[in-house]
Amino acid sequence: MTYNIKNGGGDRLDAIGRVIAGEAPDVVAVQEMRGEPALGAATGMRQLVARSWRGQPVGLLVARHLRVIAAGRVARPFFHAAVWARLATPLGPLTVVGAHLYPYWGRARRAEAGWLAAFIKSQGESVLLADLNTLDPYSDHAVELATLPMPYRRRHLRRLGGGPDVGATALLARRGLVDVFRRCGTGQAWTVPTTRGGGAEFTELRLDYVLATPGVAGRFTGCCVVTGGEAESASDHYPLVARAA
Repeated sequence: MTYNIKNGGGDRLDAIGRVIAGEAPDVVAVQEMRGEPALGAATGMRQLVARSWRGQPVGLLVARHLRVIAAGRVARPFFHAAVWARLATPLGPLTVVGAHLYPYWGRARRAEAGWLAAFIKSQGESVLLADLNTLDPYSDHAVELATLPMPYRRRHLRRLGGGPDVGATALLARRGLVDVFRRCGTGQAWTVPTTRGGGAEFTELRLDYVLATPGVAGRFTGCCVVTGGEAESASDHYPLVARAA
């Protein structure tokens, strides 16, 4: 699961914990962990946090039955941060990376995406769980721009030449990472905004992703955006969940 909880969660933390627990995930990447809220204690999971120099921390929640071989912060100057954990699985070691890319400028997001791709290349079999703050490179955004009630914000458009910015996601695709929702996703693709969690700056956008190296991607059997119930008000983002055999 990947879940942007919006500015540390505030008085929504109990609801966020219930949304997470309701899906019973093995690993959750959490973005915007301002104040480092104790979601691990709330969900019964091990909590790992990478602090941010300029933005907000990111974290990983790992189920207690999984052994963490090693963990740390991706050592690059991300605006927010990127956290990783090497997990022991029945099929061998797997690196899970949680990240949150720069919100305001596509060129900075592309640089951060390059750092993530280089780190993942050094790790072997990996999964990236992230709020990439970037549109996907596969959709027909011209159709979306013509039909959606609110146009894309400037932060999601190219500064030169206009048009939707897909630089970071396209770079990760070129580096071999597979978009799990595109491979086996069902239901709505957009992850912001929720109906009662704020997010007035968004139109319906797909900003949250599960990406994986090809060998891992082939094991996923489903991927969906979690909607309904407390997911509608716990954050301005919906969580995205992927399940594997």
